[in-house]
Amino acid sequence: MYPRAPPWLQQVMDSQATGSPRTVFFDLETTGLGPSCDIVQLAAASGSHTLNLFMVPRCRMEPGASRVTGFTVRKHQLFLHHRPVLTNSLREALVSFITFLRTFGRPLLVGHNIRRFDCLVLARALDEFGLKAAFQTVVMGFLDSLPLARQLLKDSGIQSFKQENLVKAVLGVSYAAHNALADVQALQKLYWALSPTVGQIQQHTFSLDSLNTMAGMSARPPAQSDLCEHFQKAVKVTVDSS
Repeated sequence: MYPRAPPWLQQVMDSQATGSPRTVFFDLETTGLGPSCDIVQLAAASGSHTLNLFMVPRCRMEPGASRVTGFTVRKHQLFLHHRPVLTNSLREALVSFITFLRTFGRPLLVGHNIRRFDCLVLARALDEFGLKAAFQTVVMGFLDSLPLARQLLKDSGIQSFKQENLVKAVLGVSYAAHNALADVQALQKLYWALSPTVGQIQQHTFSLDSLNTMAGMSARPPAQSDLCEHFQKAVKVTVDSS
């Protein structure tokens, strides 16, 4: 007798038995890649419905992150490409995200390279404010589009599976990458162009609790071990002094 799938995966399988689950695409922009990085932008999209929130980070922006994203902080004000943006507290943003997700009836959250980065940052923030349980009641699970794209496009000759490169190769367009809202809108179009099957979706679906399980394993795949070592390094950060 086969073991029963965990509840979060069973929900994905049950929903797909009657059609594809509702999907919400999300992305984070952060102060860097270190273990204590903070979220500065959280965006989500499902069809024409979007959420786009900004936060003043509680730690300094890494120079590399500022160059890539265009975010800087001066006198507790967040700027995007030198223009001030309206901000919320991190807790307010997380509560708004949960409220947004609730309107879609337990959707599947899709993001690019989220298993290795975004979900770890998101889970830490949810834990900090005691919102993880509330969050898990409004989502079915997560789907990482990076390994999914590698599987679907393994014979395409594509060398780089960064999202902006995939969008260019598959959709033939360029966009303003590293802006979370632009990223999720582009990913949504890419995902539907790839048209993954039910089985392919299931292969790359996971839960926040499964991340905790992976973190507790003594033996990790080499790529995961390398990532953990990277996250354990101290991060040197600076703040825009202009």
